[in-house]
Amino acid sequence: MKLWQGRFDTQISADADAFNESLSFDKQLYHADITASIAHATMLGKCNILTATEAETICAELKNILSDIENGKLVIEGAEDIHSFVEGELVKRIGDMGKKLHTARSRNDQVATDMRLYVRGSIDRAIELLKAFIETLLSRAKESCKYIMPGFTHLRKAQPINCAQYFNAYSEMFLRDLDRFAKLRTRMNVMPLGSAALAGTSHPIDREITRQRLGFDEISQNSLDAVSDRDFVAEYIFNASLVMAHLSRLCEDTILYTSDEFGYWEIPDEYSTGSSIMPQKKNPDLPELVRGKTGRVYGHLTGILATIKGLPLAYNKDLQEDKEPFFDTEKTLFSCVSIYTALLSKIKLNVNAMYEAAGEGFATATDVADYLAKHGVPFRDAHAVTGKLVRYCIENNTTLPALSLAEFKAHSNVFEADVLEAVTTRASAEGRNSVGGSSTEAAKKGMKEIQKRLKKY
Repeated sequence: MKLWQGRFDTQISADADAFNESLSFDKQLYHADITASIAHATMLGKCNILTATEAETICAELKNILSDIENGKLVIEGAEDIHSFVEGELVKRIGDMGKKLHTARSRNDQVATDMRLYVRGSIDRAIELLKAFIETLLSRAKESCKYIMPGFTHLRKAQPINCAQYFNAYSEMFLRDLDRFAKLRTRMNVMPLGSAALAGTSHPIDREITRQRLGFDEISQNSLDAVSDRDFVAEYIFNASLVMAHLSRLCEDTILYTSDEFGYWEIPDEYSTGSSIMPQKKNPDLPELVRGKTGRVYGHLTGILATIKGLPLAYNKDLQEDKEPFFDTEKTLFSCVSIYTALLSKIKLNVNAMYEAAGEGFATATDVADYLAKHGVPFRDAHAVTGKLVRYCIENNTTLPALSLAEFKAHSNVFEADVLEAVTTRASAEGRNSVGGSSTEAAKKGMKEIQKRLKKY
């Protein structure tokens, strides 16, 4: 029998019941639902809405139900939703006393509380996974700090950079993601339980008791908003979308850098796949799949925003549609971060290929312009002189490091012998010692700063 059946003369039709049910996916909330129910029953007992015996009996049996589910003795099935299942099982075990559990609450504030408890736990796990990923990035940065690689703009070689600076750049991205999840946890840790259906309750409850037992920082201040708020779900999926965006960028780099055309990195065999027809192929399927799953999470973000955009206050059944996209986002996020943490730790760096490539394409041209500017030439004039030098190199099929001092002086008398060192690949990278720059010293300072900020979480 449905929790709401008393109002109706006939049973709901089978097709309507199947369409309406949510147990198939909201059963994931079982732990949160039972935890919140225990807190609620405890509060009812302390407020003398239930007798001490009733509260103790209900709490004890709820704990038994939780244990039976987790031990595989109790299968979650045969109910409209997880709330109906838990209450139905409780009544089956202790009789009519179990029906008193729902005093002073509604499924509206119940599901809102369950979701907040579940999302809070999911945020904690997301933070731990991101921390592990950043630690892996830091490890790769530390071991590659003495290596030089090409830096790109517009996917064209721009300037030589330190490999550690490259990995630090991704650490910065994921630190922002970490911070967003941490701030969301603080913002959403507000308890809606006690709001009942939408208007609160006439029972003399004490919401502070349940708040403390459930570990919420605050109590919701408006019951209309409390039962209908799913901003935290949308924000979680948004945060996950940005994590996936950053992962996808790293995927694209990985796919490019491990190609024969680049040859900077190599994915180990255990994280690669082959072709069913071309025996020579070693494909970057994992990075491609993570890159593809990014669009899946973006779709969930669009979906939740569309779901909540036109809802009148307070609760509406549309909000049942928050769960499947959330659960799939969570699963996708966790699996992608986990697999890429493992993959990134195993990637081999072809340091000679990177160093050679870093010096190609007139990558040290800016150093020539900077050399002139440091010797008093206005930068715009220095830029023009350097541009002519690059054109001279192209016309004569040579490179900047290969030019003689006489060739430099033919373009400007400001050049002296030390320009020949300034245009080398390593000197270019090491010369940029500003905070966040490409020198070894700057990269090491960047790593220390990242480690310092990571400790906050």
